[in-house]
Amino acid sequence: MPQIQLIPASAEGALDAAEEAVDLLLDTGRAPGDILVLTTGDPHPWAAHELSFGEAAYWALHDAGDDVFYADAAQAERAAGRPVVVFAANGGAAGATAAALPTALARAGALLIVCGDPQQINSVLGTGV
Repeated sequence: MPQIQLIPASAEGALDAAEEAVDLLLDTGRAPGDILVLTTGDPHPWAAHELSFGEAAYWALHDAGDDVFYADAAQAERAAGRPVVVFAANGGAAGATAAALPTALARAGALLIVCGDPQQINSVLGTGV
């Protein structure tokens, strides 16, 4: 079972909190290819940019595994597991967090970092984190 770390953040601030978490992971020696970032609302700007070149090119970057990969949480099942998953609960459809969080947990090898509303997160995971 991966360790779960919760970073309290509003839906508006969740993506920024996730970015800070990624920076900290990289600064402490985590390899970029170890990190998967999932978003429930608006895509991360990197994902939006890379998707503009088409799905095939975008997922090829995922498969290469050389860098931090950013994906829509709804597509988490398509993403391979990585040692660290950073989950940004940055809005989206009602229930998006509840639907995607269990998959995010399953994809995280060692650590799941969740950026979002603690009450919402704890009710989904059923634990106090």
